[in-house]
Amino acid sequence: MKVLLFFLLLSILIIPASVFSLPQQQTTVETPITNLPLIATFEGGQRYQAGIYPVIVLSGSYHEMGRQYGGLMKTELNDEYSYLINTVTSQGITKEEIMKSAREVHAYYPERIKEIFTGMSETTGRTYDDIAFLYYGPIFLLLASSNSEPVPASCSYLAAWGNYTKSGSPVVSRNWDLVDTIMPLTEWYVLTIFRPTDGSNSVATWSPAGARPETFMNNKGLFIADDNCGREDNAPEIRPEFITEYYRFMFDYSDLNALEAAINGTAPDVGWIVDVAGPDEAFVLEKSTDRTVKRTGDEVIAAANRFVDPSWNLPDPPEHSLSRYNNLLRQAEEAKGMIDAEKMMEIRDVCIENGGSKFCHSELGGGKYSSNHQIVYEPQNQTLWMNVMDKDWQKVELSPLFEN
Repeated sequence: MKVLLFFLLLSILIIPASVFSLPQQQTTVETPITNLPLIATFEGGQRYQAGIYPVIVLSGSYHEMGRQYGGLMKTELNDEYSYLINTVTSQGITKEEIMKSAREVHAYYPERIKEIFTGMSETTGRTYDDIAFLYYGPIFLLLASSNSEPVPASCSYLAAWGNYTKSGSPVVSRNWDLVDTIMPLTEWYVLTIFRPTDGSNSVATWSPAGARPETFMNNKGLFIADDNCGREDNAPEIRPEFITEYYRFMFDYSDLNALEAAINGTAPDVGWIVDVAGPDEAFVLEKSTDRTVKRTGDEVIAAANRFVDPSWNLPDPPEHSLSRYNNLLRQAEEAKGMIDAEKMMEIRDVCIENGGSKFCHSELGGGKYSSNHQIVYEPQNQTLWMNVMDKDWQKVELSPLFEN
């Protein structure tokens, strides 16, 4: 017995020290981080419910966060995929053509996004190309639209601060307006919180599940969204897709000056209006493929699918763009000194037919248009109000969700 004990002790002593330094496997986080109802957990990710909207909180490497996304939203992602693929192929586009286009689009995506895609594919049962197709799903729907006329530009932005708001701090808002062909996607919206463990910022996105987000916030109080610029402006060579660069902007930049410099230093693949805000101010960058013009406003600023700065020397915009832009500024002026989140939501809920900026199944371009999603956001206290068309606004405090 003593001889056996001796050899057991000896074997322990000669185990390489590197074994003891191996990282320990992380256990699934079960403790709620917010007062929202906790619905499910998956490999350290958590799914909450805010009214009718799911809220998922993802933590870890980008691959791990992708796995959590797929595991927590598997049903929705697969249902959405089935709807998209069936709808697009019914318009005469083959699945092979769809997947070829999906591969071409994501070939130039950042490695972080590819890692998220890989993780999502592992836990949903879908291929990597399927996930890339989901990401670009709304665009595929637009391309398959049966509208009799080309889809006109849409979306809008309004931000107010200083003397226009009750607190003096910024209150920002955006409408994501598209043809009603996209309306079925409102069934699969999700507020997603990415909390990477590589030292990057925490980032929130609001979009249909798996689809390319165009509304971003981060834990430093920064906000970025976009409006179609209303003009044809394609880069002369291959460039990374500008909207997907929003992930980089939000993960990597922590103050408004640095964010602005990063946006200025990134040449887009097509022209965009970039809506930007921080804890103290807001502005708009009118960004063509070879030039950027900044508009700061006088404590209030709006955008609605046209470059406003006169130096562009452009022809008059479509009437729907001009009227929404003017309506937003008029409404802000009428509410000057009284704007808070509630007032901003009231402004945003006025249909264009009634002097507002919201498309409410409105006739436009040979089809019906709607504000597919809306947000109102207070960057200073990181409070978000969100909704999708025909459904109620929902308030979510982002701060506890952002904390790593």
